[in-house]
Amino acid sequence: MKRNYNILVLVLLLAFASCSFTTKTFSDPNKDKLLLQVITYVLERGHFDPQDMNDEFSMEVYSDYLDNLDPLKRYFYQSDIDEFEKYKTEIDDQIKAYDLSFFNLTHERLLQRIEEAKVIYKEVLSKPFDYTIDEEFSSDYDSSPYVKTKKEMKERWRKQLKFSNISNYDELVIEQENLEKNADSQDEDSENESKIVTPKTSQEIEKEAREATLKSIDTYYTDYIDDMQRKDWFSMYINAIVAEFDPHTTYFAPEDKDVFNQQMSGKLEGIGARLQKRMDNIKIVELISGGPAWRGKDLEVGDIIMKVRQENEEQPVNIVGMRIDDAIKLIKGPKGTNVYLTIKKVDGTVEDVKITRDIVELEETYAKSSIVEKDNKKFGVIDLPKFYVDFEDYKKRNAASDIKQEIERLKDEGMEGLVLDLRNNGGGSLPVVVDIAGMFIKDGPVVQVRSTGEPKEVLDDKDKSIVWDGPLVILVNELSASASEILAAAMQDYKRAIIIGSKQTYGKGTVQSFYDLNRMIRGNKEGDLGALKLTTQKYYRINGGSVQLEGVKSDVVVPDRYSFIDIGEKDQENPLSWDEIDAADYESWDRYFDYDATIKSSSNRMKDNEQLKLIEANAKWVKERMDEKTHSLNYTTYRQRLDLNEEQAKQFDKISDYKTNLTFESLPYETRLFENDTILKEKRERWHTSLSQDVYIEEALNVLEDLKMSYSIKKVATVKD
Repeated sequence: MKRNYNILVLVLLLAFASCSFTTKTFSDPNKDKLLLQVITYVLERGHFDPQDMNDEFSMEVYSDYLDNLDPLKRYFYQSDIDEFEKYKTEIDDQIKAYDLSFFNLTHERLLQRIEEAKVIYKEVLSKPFDYTIDEEFSSDYDSSPYVKTKKEMKERWRKQLKFSNISNYDELVIEQENLEKNADSQDEDSENESKIVTPKTSQEIEKEAREATLKSIDTYYTDYIDDMQRKDWFSMYINAIVAEFDPHTTYFAPEDKDVFNQQMSGKLEGIGARLQKRMDNIKIVELISGGPAWRGKDLEVGDIIMKVRQENEEQPVNIVGMRIDDAIKLIKGPKGTNVYLTIKKVDGTVEDVKITRDIVELEETYAKSSIVEKDNKKFGVIDLPKFYVDFEDYKKRNAASDIKQEIERLKDEGMEGLVLDLRNNGGGSLPVVVDIAGMFIKDGPVVQVRSTGEPKEVLDDKDKSIVWDGPLVILVNELSASASEILAAAMQDYKRAIIIGSKQTYGKGTVQSFYDLNRMIRGNKEGDLGALKLTTQKYYRINGGSVQLEGVKSDVVVPDRYSFIDIGEKDQENPLSWDEIDAADYESWDRYFDYDATIKSSSNRMKDNEQLKLIEANAKWVKERMDEKTHSLNYTTYRQRLDLNEEQAKQFDKISDYKTNLTFESLPYETRLFENDTILKEKRERWHTSLSQDVYIEEALNVLEDLKMSYSIKKVATVKD
C-alpha cells in the first residue's frame, strides 16, 4: 500500500476496507456464519497485532462471553457451566470452521433461563421482605460461584432484589417521616383537619416499595431484554471475540454503525427528537434545539408516538410495542421528506403531526467558546467535546474548521490567551487533530504513525501560517484520550502549550479504521452486516515515545474526581503494549515564553489550593465507597450507614459552593442566536456558570496571565487559509 499522507488520511478517517480485502469470494448463505467469516478474515489480515486463535484465545473468549451474558450470575446454573465447559478450548476451532454450536447452545439456554428468571423475580417480589433480620448481600459477583439448585437461584434473586428494594423502602420511610413532621407543625384547628396525615404502617411502606421495584424490573425486561433479538445476542458473541485483539476493536451491528457515524459527525437526518421506550410506548424525552420538531412546536417532551406514516404511504404503521430501533428507522429519513406522526399528547388528546425531516446538528458535540476578562486582560476558552468529522465529506463541518472559526472570533474580541479544554474528550479523527495542531505552530511534524511491517509515517503540518501564536493552555484529565493525547503531546513536545490536568491522560496510543462489512461481499443478499472498528496502527509522539498505557503526563498535575478510579487504557482488558520509536525531526517553539517558571509557579499555587485538596479527599472517599462489596440488609444498620455517609459527605459540600470572581460571556454571533433560540441560551448560561465555579479553568487563566507577562505577543497573527 502506498504510504503517503493522502492515503493515510483516507485510512485514518476510518475509511472503508481497501480493494485488496475484497478479492476473496464469500458464499456462505447463513448470515451469522457469513458475518463470522468476514470478521475473522478482516481481523487476521487487517489488525495491527493479530492474535493466534488457539486454545488460550478460546478460553479468554469463553470467559468474557459468559461474563457478558450473565454478569450477576443470576441466570446460569453450575450445571449449565459444566455443559458449556467442553467448548472452552474449542471456540477457536469453531470460529475457523464458522461453527455456531457454542453460541447456539448458550443463546438457547440463556433465553430459557431468562423466562425462568421472570417467574422467580415475580414470585420473590410477591412476598414481604423482612428488614429486621441481620443478613448481608455481597456485590462481589466475580467471586460468587454459580448456583447449583433452583433453591439457591431463588435465594440469590431474593438477596439481590432485597438489596435493590431497600433503597426504595428507605425513600418511602423518609417521605413518611417528612410528612409526619410537616403535619405536626400545622395548627390542629378545623381548617387544617383535612391536612392531617394518616401514617402508613411499615408493612404498607414495604409493600409500596416492592411494587415500585417490580414495576422497574418489569420495565427492564419489557423494554430491553424482551426486545433483544438473536442478532443482538450474536453481536455480543462477536464482540467477545474481537475484544480479545484489543479494547478498541469493536463490531457494530447495523443500528450501532449508524449511531457511531452520527456521533462522529455530530449530525443526523430526521425530526430532531430523542426517544425512549417506556413499557410499550415510544416517548419523546428531548427536542433537539434547532431541529424540525423543535421548530415546528407541535411536539413536546412527554408526547407518545403511536403511529408513523411516510409521505408515499396511505396507511400508518402502529409502533406501539415495537422495538425502539425499528421505530426510529421509520421516523428517521432523508432531508426534505415528510413524515406523519400520530401523537398522544401529554394531556391525553390524540392528533396527527406533519414534520419535514432535516439535517439535525447535535450542538453538544461541537466546539463552543467563551470570552472572559481577568485583570483587564481578555482570555478565550474553547471547549472541544470530540474531534468530530463528516466521514462522507471531510470539507464539511469538522472540529478543525470550527476551532479555527472560534479562534478568529475570539481574536476579534481582543483575546490575549487561549484555554483549550480537552477534558473528557475521547478523541476522534486523526487528520482533524493534525489540522488543529497546525494552527498553533509554523510547520513541522505533529504525530508519527506505524503499521505492522511498514516504516513509520510522520504526519506534518505543512502550512507555515499560524492561527494563534499567543499563550496557550490545554486542560486534560484521565478521560482525555486518543486524538486529545496527540494534540496535548505535540504541544508539550514543541513547548507550545502548558498542559494542566491529571497525572496522566487515558493512554490510548492506537488508531482504528472503520470497515463497512457490506463492501466486503459482492452481491450480498443476507442484509446489512454492520461494520468493524479495527485497530490498524499505533501512533507515537514526535519525540518517539508512545502514549499507549502511559498517556500524556501533565506539566501541572492536579487531582480530580477520577484520580483514584481505574479508568485508563492500562486498566482495560487486552491492551496493546507500550513501545517507542525514533524521534521525528522537529524544533521547539521559537517564541519565548518562560514555561519552566510558569509551570513552577502554577504547581505551587495548586499545591496550596484548598479546593483541590478537598477534591482529592472527596475522590479518595468516593473510591472507598466504590470498593465496598458487602451491604447490610438490616434496615437499621443500612440506615445508620447511609446517615454516616451523608454526614461524612457534608465535608465536601464546599466543592459545589466554590465560586470565582470571573464572568464568562458568549461571543456576539451567539448572543444574536439567543433571540430565537432560548434553549441554546439556557445551555450556554449553564456552561458559563460551571466555568465560573471551575478551579481548573481559574488556574488555566492564571497560567495564561503568567505567560502573557513573560512575553508580549504580536497583536496580529498570520491566518491560515
